[in-house]
Amino acid sequence: MLVKAQQKLANTTPRKLRLVADMVRRLPITQAQEQLKFATVRTAAILGAVLNQAVANATQTHKLAPESLRIKAIDVDEGRKYKRWQAVSRGRAHGITKRTTHIRVVVEGEPDGTKS
Repeated sequence: MLVKAQQKLANTTPRKLRLVADMVRRLPITQAQEQLKFATVRTAAILGAVLNQAVANATQTHKLAPESLRIKAIDVDEGRKYKRWQAVSRGRAHGITKRTTHIRVVVEGEPDGTKS
């Protein structure tokens, strides 16, 4: 059974988050959580929160065994871009683009913890 969790408009760039997502793609849940727990980048905490949300959805709503859960897919897409201006010398302004990210985690597992 497939279970999804998503976060929209996360305040990080998709490029930074994709580096962390590639690290844990296709891993069992326990290994992925350990990898994200000890990663030193800020985006690991954001992805870890979405992963924990997917695990909670699977165990509480769909009654899946936590040991049988595995990451099926992690999608990291661009969100909205906020355009800002920064003042520079001679009365000019430079544009700044603040990027956001949409994250979607899909987890698969068996209801009783065994494969059929």
